[in-house]
Amino acid sequence: MQPDFNSKPMKRLIYQRLLQWKNDSRHKPLILLGARQVGKTYVLNQFGKAEFENYVYINCHNNDFTESLFRTFDIERILTDIERYTDRKIVAGKTLLVFDEIQEVFNGIASLKYFYENMPQLHVAVAGSLLGITLHEGESFPVGKVDMLKMYPMTFMEYLTACGKQGIVEALWQNDWRTVELEREYLTNRLREYYFTGGMPEAVNEFLTSGDTKKTRQVQLNIIEAYIRDMSKHTTVMTQRIHQIWESIPAQLAKENKKFIFGMLKKGARAADFELALQWLIDAGLIYKVERCKEPQMPLKFYADSSAFKIYLLDVGLLAAMAQTQPKDILLGNNVFSEFKGAFSENYVLEQLRPQDDTSTYYFSKDNSQLEIDFLVQCAGRIIPLEVKAEENVKSKSLRTFVQEQNPEMKGLRISMKQYIDQEWMENIPLVAVEAYIKNLTQPA
Repeated sequence: MQPDFNSKPMKRLIYQRLLQWKNDSRHKPLILLGARQVGKTYVLNQFGKAEFENYVYINCHNNDFTESLFRTFDIERILTDIERYTDRKIVAGKTLLVFDEIQEVFNGIASLKYFYENMPQLHVAVAGSLLGITLHEGESFPVGKVDMLKMYPMTFMEYLTACGKQGIVEALWQNDWRTVELEREYLTNRLREYYFTGGMPEAVNEFLTSGDTKKTRQVQLNIIEAYIRDMSKHTTVMTQRIHQIWESIPAQLAKENKKFIFGMLKKGARAADFELALQWLIDAGLIYKVERCKEPQMPLKFYADSSAFKIYLLDVGLLAAMAQTQPKDILLGNNVFSEFKGAFSENYVLEQLRPQDDTSTYYFSKDNSQLEIDFLVQCAGRIIPLEVKAEENVKSKSLRTFVQEQNPEMKGLRISMKQYIDQEWMENIPLVAVEAYIKNLTQPA
């Protein structure tokens, strides 16, 4: 059964990556990775509908047909069975074949190797909830035989595009600071909305369609409940530990020092006891782990301290729902930008950075010192110390000290509610522009 396309189409930035995959003569079967509800199924079906003469969609969830589909890896037999099941002809180069929830069918992932070897011209794409966790369970993974893309919640730029103000979107992409300043009130209002809705497509669609905050929040709570059900598919001890980490995230982020503290989970909690539970949430795409970096030198990964880290939620809107923040407290006034000691704003900034290609993110702190930098971003052959200052007080003492002590030639970046200004040792950019600014560094025009 085809997904519902009655709602307003949403343009996703990953669409261009899908086009590149389609037009690559050496394309392989595509695995679209991402957390539940970020829009994988929707964008694949939108893509298939628009870019191919026909597409065939197979949902493997509770589907008797797919239970035996991959009993052997005879690709001709598999395609013949699908054609009979869907009453559609599959033609290489003209058809997009989509398998949804493929992780629920044994040998579904393994079959991609044989699609690649025996039917390389055919465009095959698969998606599935928690796919990153289940890829290796009980079957071989087709290493080197597949292309992979990661999908995340909608970014603020995608939210603005859904609002229909393409001119403002283009101004942001071009770092047109004059237009950004002229549209400051509009952009600030949309940013408040994004802090409330977050980037989960169903929540965004509900808010932009109905404007009903209660219905939008209920969508978010339903998504959170679906995540919790996924967590419960494990042993009792494992489920309990996953829950403890998950439920602690708002409180962890509300601390002045946002370093993750295992002692907040329960008295005497040890890191070793929670490693698997933490990795489960990371693999599921539900949380982002930002490790401490001890030295601001490239590559940052060489200087990472895996024992010290911060945890952020995949979506700022879900964070607001988990923290039980009232919609009016987000949508009215500017307090939300500094709420919980800036937790929402830091989570928002990371949510815009995470989908960026060739960008890695850490944070910096010194032993026996109060000096801490919110994020160290490695991109475009440079390291950017990045400080999030959502309040009106934007003095950047830590950032200035960091630049002076570590490398006077290094230029800091402050992200705040203030408009763009270049102070030689540091640039200030508005919160609304962080995604476009970083992308322009990694992909200059």
